[in-house]
Amino acid sequence: MTIRTSFPYETTREDVRVPLPDGTTLFARIWRPVTDEPVPAILEYLPYRLSDWTAPRDWQRHPWYAGHGYASVRVDVRGHGNSEGLPGDEYDATELADGVAVVNWLAAQPWCSGKVGMFGISWGGFNSLQIAALAPEPLKAVVTVCSTDDRYDNDVHYMGGSVLAVDMHAWAATMLAFVSRPPDPQFVGDGWRAMWLKRLEAVDPFIHTWLGHQTRDAYWQHGSVCEDYTAVRAAVLAVGGWHDPYRDTVLRLVENLPDPQVRGIIGPWSHQYPDRGLPPGPAIGFLQETLRWWDHHLKGVDNGVMAEPKLRSWISESHPPATVYPTLPGHWVGDPSWPSPNVAPLAYALQGPPVIVRSPQQTGLDAGRFFPFGNDADLPPDQRDEDAKSACFDFEVPSDIQVLGRPRVTLRITSEVPRGQVAVRVCDVAPDGSSTLVTRGVLSLSSREGRDKAVAWPPGTTDEVDFELNGIGHTFPAGHRIRLAVSSAYWPWIWPQPGSEAGFTLEPAGSTLELPVRMIDAENGADIGFERPEQSEPMGVVYPATLDEQRPERLCVRDVAKGEWRLEVDPRYGGTRVYPDGLEFTEDAVETYVIQESDPLSARTRSDWSIRLHRPELAWDVTIKTRSEIACDATDFITSNEVVCRDGGEVVFHRTWEQRIPRTAG
Repeated sequence: MTIRTSFPYETTREDVRVPLPDGTTLFARIWRPVTDEPVPAILEYLPYRLSDWTAPRDWQRHPWYAGHGYASVRVDVRGHGNSEGLPGDEYDATELADGVAVVNWLAAQPWCSGKVGMFGISWGGFNSLQIAALAPEPLKAVVTVCSTDDRYDNDVHYMGGSVLAVDMHAWAATMLAFVSRPPDPQFVGDGWRAMWLKRLEAVDPFIHTWLGHQTRDAYWQHGSVCEDYTAVRAAVLAVGGWHDPYRDTVLRLVENLPDPQVRGIIGPWSHQYPDRGLPPGPAIGFLQETLRWWDHHLKGVDNGVMAEPKLRSWISESHPPATVYPTLPGHWVGDPSWPSPNVAPLAYALQGPPVIVRSPQQTGLDAGRFFPFGNDADLPPDQRDEDAKSACFDFEVPSDIQVLGRPRVTLRITSEVPRGQVAVRVCDVAPDGSSTLVTRGVLSLSSREGRDKAVAWPPGTTDEVDFELNGIGHTFPAGHRIRLAVSSAYWPWIWPQPGSEAGFTLEPAGSTLELPVRMIDAENGADIGFERPEQSEPMGVVYPATLDEQRPERLCVRDVAKGEWRLEVDPRYGGTRVYPDGLEFTEDAVETYVIQESDPLSARTRSDWSIRLHRPELAWDVTIKTRSEIACDATDFITSNEVVCRDGGEVVFHRTWEQRIPRTAG
């Protein structure tokens, strides 16, 4: 990593309030180059509090862009951080309309050239795409990182029509804690407490809404750019990582957005900006790469950025299983389009007699983290234990096979029960027997006719299901085996269906695995290169050492007598830190997933959060504690949420929510 201290422009920074049509103002921080010439503006817009939570990350990139001749702007969404107004649902119509208003406000400023770009990762990448689909005239270019075009089937809520227990719950719980944080009196003054209490009265746990829409209905269609790709007028650079759950969005955007306005990059990364150097690497000069995008689309510089391959992808070499890789071996390839003329399907027919697939309910404990962030325990360990709980089909690799894209499976299944799920993994099995997870996919059997409906399986009948797995770039070397592993459970990623302990019968005859194989002798991308990672000076946040023994990131506990398995996860978002302006920020979270190995109705989840914000010089000391739980029976999800907020030692807010939500599909 190179820390840049000298730039073409000197810069200034100011905090401002952006007025919205209804009189609400949003808190914004603007870094600008010192120049008399109007410059383009680039906007990052999200709810994660620019004055504390994302401030260290913001410092790495916004001053860097400003130093290269852009007004780089970070804005907090309504009802979050130090912005006015009340919080709403994620990506609701108000949030997107506010975003359009911010884009238009920026374009109208005397220091702005009238051209605006948007960028962001995750939430900020989502709403960048969604606002681009609303087509405000000044918005000319977008860089969307680790985001989705499909809010139902490629987000934190559902996967293949199945409820995502691991992140449907965890992210709803995280957002309950996040939305309960107060504005900061250093930025909003003495009115902070009144603002806070008004916000808290408006809070409703997201889980109620998310579980209330178990098929792909109008709720999920809103904000899903895949509903109408032609609505996006801005140029889009889509960036993802093979270890991020949203990487398939890059493939779909490159395929469906009109040329020449789209380019895609998929690296080996987790859910992080690809310049941060967090595992797995290698990192790239992402800021330099995006600067080329901005220069071309916002300043009209003919710099060859649109002459790059339409899709640039990292192909990992085979590697032994591990939960973290500082750097993965591999190489870059370039393809002129997607689907690529360099990629063709290769089908493997499953062999053998019918096999009963009746996986223990704890199958999936070695799935790794749904959202890898570069932590030590994020990625899946050796899959041999999971393979033993699955029906496995191995295929010899006589010569190197390079895979790029989304594998597909066709499975002939006989089910004796109306509901269930099938989970499929593709693994790279080395000569020593170690099994490295390459990619996977899941299908709720009731979603086999489409994600917009729930169709019960006629018990005792046989039918063919067909679905894609997540995309991947990987080389299977000669002498290894490609393993297809099929299971009837995948906890805690997938919430098990009632009756799914019965499993199903898989008939190999007529069942296939189809791999998207890229020609080894195709253009290998030797001329694809990125500069070394570069950022502006860090913010100077201090992370105090703790004398307490840190809990494990992922701890699996088995109660042999009860047949119960408990997974405890520390998401490691940030811990304790002290900011240069004196703010002390502490957060702690633990997620728990419990299931009995023979009972899908025993599944339950819990998330506990504790957050403290303290400004000693202002005698400001607030704490937020939340508890979120989900359990189930055959007919309902049973949710329980609690928020307790204190100002000093005084409890200023305490509310619990208890709901039963019918299991209409999930």
